[in-house]
Amino acid sequence: MVSHQSAAVLHGLPLWGVRLDRVHVTRRPPASAHVGRHLHCHVARLPDDDVVLVGGVAVTSPLRTVLDLARSLPFEPAVVLLDAALHEHVVGPTELEQGVAGLGRAPGTRAATRAVRFADARSDSVGESRSRVVLHRVGLGPSTLQLEVRTPRGALVGRSDFGWEKEGVLGEFDGRVKYGRLLRPGQSPGDAVFEEKRREDALRDEGWGVVRWTWDELVPGVLGPRVRRALERGRRRPG
Repeated sequence: MVSHQSAAVLHGLPLWGVRLDRVHVTRRPPASAHVGRHLHCHVARLPDDDVVLVGGVAVTSPLRTVLDLARSLPFEPAVVLLDAALHEHVVGPTELEQGVAGLGRAPGTRAATRAVRFADARSDSVGESRSRVVLHRVGLGPSTLQLEVRTPRGALVGRSDFGWEKEGVLGEFDGRVKYGRLLRPGQSPGDAVFEEKRREDALRDEGWGVVRWTWDELVPGVLGPRVRRALERGRRRPG
């Protein structure tokens, strides 16, 4: 049956940093593992509960798929996948925790456990998930995600991807696709950018600093110093 990244594609889960030049399948013993130019055949025990049908095709279940990939992918691509699976309710947090606990001593269990513990359903895009990983690596992890900023009377001003509440700083991953999601019927991208600018001004009026970054800046040497400077400015602002 179809498995690993090929199964993730069929389940509609986003992948980043993952090769898609081979179809991945898993067969039960005593089949033999094989890696060819276009096919990667894994061999593993597959209980019936780990197999579902997608469009009439036998595919590893969503839980089995994300666990297989969490065991075999590097940390960052694994977090991207797990965040999306949780955010889209493809798997639940308890289900995921129990699944990784049941891996026992299977190869890659330690890596999968680390990725599952870091995964967060509040990340709602690949860019946000990657940002969390980079910020964690440079020791600048936010205190919260999807932080709502309200006026003293309780009116919602806006919601930010990342928040450093002690320093009064908001972080925004600024992917171009984000403005496509913001468009209302009849609205142009320029209108969306203008409204985003007004939203940021309103957040600053409530006393918050704002730091933004783009896809090209999702590297420790760029994102780390930028966020660190914003946090330092936040600490210097009058309380």
